[in-house]
Amino acid sequence: MSRVGKMPVTIPAGVDVSIKDDQINVKGSGGTLSVAQNLLVKVSNKDGKLSFEPANDSREANAMSGTLRQLVNNMVVGVSKGFEKKLSLVGVGYKAQASGAKLNLSVGFSHPVNFEMPAGITVATPTPTEVVIKGADRQRVGQLAAEIRAVRPPEPYKGKGIRYADEKIVIKETKKK
Repeated sequence: MSRVGKMPVTIPAGVDVSIKDDQINVKGSGGTLSVAQNLLVKVSNKDGKLSFEPANDSREANAMSGTLRQLVNNMVVGVSKGFEKKLSLVGVGYKAQASGAKLNLSVGFSHPVNFEMPAGITVATPTPTEVVIKGADRQRVGQLAAEIRAVRPPEPYKGKGIRYADEKIVIKETKKK
């Protein structure tokens, strides 16, 4: 059996999990998330702990038990604590402004780049060169951070661009005569 699938998911106080035939819903202070139930995995709730068992002995059911367990665990953590990604802008004149559900980036183009935040995701700019993306859905937070980074990825010679806060860029050596 999958090592990840063997571990139960503990449900913290204030989080409500409902298991139906076709989907699993998780509701908490951070919002409501749901994932489709898979026929290869049996999900059971015992004393505030969710356990995931493969429905049969196939390799796919074994893998799916670990996958579904981690998806549900991410939902539980998301609605209770939330997820966040930090981006930093490196470059002369690079700045970001957040106003409501919009993010305005000035990153060296002749025009500003605007982003609309999807529902359930908030964006903040503590300083003009930092962007913090927060939300309950781990996948959507990471995807939005990747899309913002893709506007101007860090280049290898000077390191200018949008990068994750913990990302290290290896600077290449310039040409020598």
